[in-house]
Amino acid sequence: MTVLLVSQALGGAGMAAGITVGALLAEDLLGSTSLAGLPATLYTGGAAVGAMAIGRLSQHRGRRPGLVLGHGAAALGSVGVVAGAAASWTVLLLASLFVYGAGSVTGLLARYAGADLAPPERRGRATGTVLLATTLGAVAGPNMVGPTGAVATACGLPRLTGPFLLAAAACTAACLVLLLWLRPDPMTVARAHADAPLPAPPGEGAPAGKSAAVRPPGRTGTGGVRKAAPDEPAAPEAGTSVPGRTTHRWPSGVMTGATVTISAQLVMIAVMTMTPVHMTAHGHSAQAAGTVIALHVGAMFLPSRLSGSLVDRLGAAPVAAASGAVLLVAGVLAGLLPPQNTIGPAVALTLLGVGWNLALVSGSAMVTEAAPPGRAAAVQGQVDVGMALAGATGGMVSGLTTASAGYPLLAVASGVLAVGVIPTVVLRRASGQP
Repeated sequence: MTVLLVSQALGGAGMAAGITVGALLAEDLLGSTSLAGLPATLYTGGAAVGAMAIGRLSQHRGRRPGLVLGHGAAALGSVGVVAGAAASWTVLLLASLFVYGAGSVTGLLARYAGADLAPPERRGRATGTVLLATTLGAVAGPNMVGPTGAVATACGLPRLTGPFLLAAAACTAACLVLLLWLRPDPMTVARAHADAPLPAPPGEGAPAGKSAAVRPPGRTGTGGVRKAAPDEPAAPEAGTSVPGRTTHRWPSGVMTGATVTISAQLVMIAVMTMTPVHMTAHGHSAQAAGTVIALHVGAMFLPSRLSGSLVDRLGAAPVAAASGAVLLVAGVLAGLLPPQNTIGPAVALTLLGVGWNLALVSGSAMVTEAAPPGRAAAVQGQVDVGMALAGATGGMVSGLTTASAGYPLLAVASGVLAVGVIPTVVLRRASGQP
């Protein structure tokens, strides 16, 4: 777990670069506020491709190769962004943002690796711990806009490429840490947990004073699915195909968890992407916007341990429902508080990060619990594809909405969407409705 946490801290610094200056860099290069959301669209569109690729690779080869691939792609994309901005080559810049996004999703997918390393009753806290480790780098990254910009300027590069120089170094380091020291592979540990016998109640088929060992339902002691008896119909694993069927539908628990995380991602990306643009339009510096984003990113990950504990104690559904209410408050405050000082945006984006964290941890717990064991990594990757596509949509719509209707409408509408979707789908699931 320690190696995973170190890699998360390094990867967090790389992830924050695109969040902090991506929109500002595009606005400078493209000369249009309406296109300022394009980097977020490419960033999250690349994340969709990366999530699918890393999920499939992790399913077949283990978590370590998938995470290494992701951090390597983020480092390569960061170098490309710097080169594209330095040469004023828009195509290279945008293509590199796509590659950067494909790799940056690694930090979020690593939460499932944390869950792999924990027993079922502690998965919420394990997921939260991995996300918490991201905080160190993710909070430091935006606050380094000024210093890294000075380094970039000294090297003859555009000032806004500085955070991407940091991202290239941090993601390369994370890649090496995982490649050299992540042993055993978390997927191996997860399969061992799935195979572990559970204690039976005393007196049920066990000698006095001892507990019998029973296998998890449908599983054998070697990690395979229990074979049905000759007169017993075989029960297919949830979410997999059976003869006569071609569907790979997700179980309902996965659908609910996916809806929670995808909705929160859409809302968070939409509001966060345009906040730096909104602030600079009202006279704030890029460093001030970076500070607000640092608070936001900190709020996205700092509460992770607490969110995980709440999920373990109260269940994922109440925590997910609460996230919708927090996101509503964040959107209303972002849209209505005066933008002339940094307090309003700082408070709003801090709450936006907290709401997103509650949704991510609770939704991930639902997905982990309901995903078919034989396809868990692939299903988790597919859920994060949905998150990435939602983020891409939010990034593009945010720029167009801000240019045509203004940032306040964007922020308030995003909050209303969150409270309208997340609690509703969770309550439907809790009541047993389809």
